[in-house]
Amino acid sequence: MQLKSIISQYRQFFKVVFFGLLNNKLRSFLTMLGIIIGVAAVIVIMSVGSGAQSLILDQVESLGSNVVGVLPGKADGSGPPASMMGIVITTLTYDDALAIKEERNAPNVVDVVAYSKGMSTVIWGNRSVETNISGTMVGALVVEGGEVAEGRFFNEAEEGNLSRVVVLGSSVKEDLFGESDPVGRKIKIKKQSFEVIGVMEERGTVAFQDFDDQVFIPISTMQKLIMGINHVGMIRAKIDHEDNMDTAVSDIEQTLRERHDIRDKSGKSDDFTVRNSNEALDMISVITDSLNLFLAAMAALSLVVGGIGIMNIMLISVNERTREIGLRKAVGANNHNILMQFLTESAFLTLFGGIIGVILGVIFSYLISLSINLLGYSWAFIISPISIILGLSIAILVGIIFGIYPSKKASKFSPMEALRYE
Repeated sequence: MQLKSIISQYRQFFKVVFFGLLNNKLRSFLTMLGIIIGVAAVIVIMSVGSGAQSLILDQVESLGSNVVGVLPGKADGSGPPASMMGIVITTLTYDDALAIKEERNAPNVVDVVAYSKGMSTVIWGNRSVETNISGTMVGALVVEGGEVAEGRFFNEAEEGNLSRVVVLGSSVKEDLFGESDPVGRKIKIKKQSFEVIGVMEERGTVAFQDFDDQVFIPISTMQKLIMGINHVGMIRAKIDHEDNMDTAVSDIEQTLRERHDIRDKSGKSDDFTVRNSNEALDMISVITDSLNLFLAAMAALSLVVGGIGIMNIMLISVNERTREIGLRKAVGANNHNILMQFLTESAFLTLFGGIIGVILGVIFSYLISLSINLLGYSWAFIISPISIILGLSIAILVGIIFGIYPSKKASKFSPMEALRYE
């Protein structure tokens, strides 16, 4: 009997709470609105962060797990060197790449490619296109992959003797020549005449580079005739097997220290940074994880703003329902009953608002993922259970915390004062 009585009391209590919210639909919706937006923001931001992380990692992994990158400038700790931030550092050269390529220096290196990149207008007849000019080496096809669809790629002799030959990316070929055969034709880059010797197969975007929107020329030609420089922006080396990555990195570091006359073997005096692809993935993961947490924290702040809105509207609700509070107290409700009624209303509103926010957040996250995939990127649709739990937990907690003051205010009304309230 006692259990039935307790169940009956709770049933009656929740009925009062439910009808109290139902009788004030607009006010209840306005109370929930801030929580809905806040929770949806948490879900969307954490989903977008996870999707962006998957895209970045997928792009880096697309180059292969057995690639070593050499960048100019010394990195501090596990972070990137200054050259990755757009600062020009001239400590790497084409000859450094050739030295790494020699088997006696780095026996586990399969092939090497050095890069010198820029933007320029490419002209053929009365047609022109602004595109990426990539000075590179013969090893680009081995290190980066890709196939020649028409003609051929340049050879080692052309790579080293300032030959004015180019290989077009598929979209550049389409923009300049349409359906006609470009092989053997002459184009102009910065007033220099170049012969088209090949066209690359369509490949798309790899490691955030659009390989179709590029013109490939021998690196020495790029340095001397186009850019007027002696340094290279980066070197990549393909290693024969993942198990030999550490050995290859050590060999490359030793080779560059000898060439740059660096006697300190500890690496503190290096003017270059050597990273394998796994280290790059780890570094990117750490950076993106930290960014995701920061963005989630910023989104969670919107829930606090929503909580302030709850408190304000609950205070208005208390004033509007003063006579109702007096009537309930007159028929036997005590301060605790009134306190729990308004506190439960606040918690229910934030819970329902949180659930709606989760649903909207999932829908918006899916639409974002779908849109980016339609643009040709591999964007994973990821909804973390942690983001749902975090969003709902913070929402309910905010509802309870910001509902305490209005609830206490309601519970302190005396029945006589409340019934006389106009």
